[in-house]
Amino acid sequence: MSVPEPVVVKGTSEGKRIGIVGDIYRFLATGEDTSGQYALIEAVVLPGGGPPPHTHLREDESFYVVEGEVTFYSGEDRIVGKPGTFIHMPRDNQHSFNNESDQPAKMLISLMPAGLEEMFIEGGRELAEGELPDKPSEEEIERLLKIADRYGIEYNLPTH
Repeated sequence: MSVPEPVVVKGTSEGKRIGIVGDIYRFLATGEDTSGQYALIEAVVLPGGGPPPHTHLREDESFYVVEGEVTFYSGEDRIVGKPGTFIHMPRDNQHSFNNESDQPAKMLISLMPAGLEEMFIEGGRELAEGELPDKPSEEEIERLLKIADRYGIEYNLPTH
């Protein structure tokens, strides 16, 4: 008989908080918590925030908008996510999301299987409760681009 996995409980201020390219990711469940099955992240996307177009080669990604407004792009589709909107992005689908409003937005991001949360931890900076992230620096963006391949992420950055 196998031993059941422990129950994971995180309160409103628990879970590692990472500042990543100007956004705040709080880890509600990591691969360590779920035997690698999935990760769940609470994301606060500040005005103007969000990642550039990118493709996940290893995991599906789903979003649930809790507060505010987040605009999602997939191919030619533009989807404005308001509270209660759910969006599933299968792997190999280039997409991005941005907060085009003047208010912070909050959403839940699930990654299936887990693993990509490790890239956010490696590429970001741990934040104390209540601390805001720095504006994205060239150094932080370069660090993320450098490690993205190891995590199966392809970025499609605009050329100048």
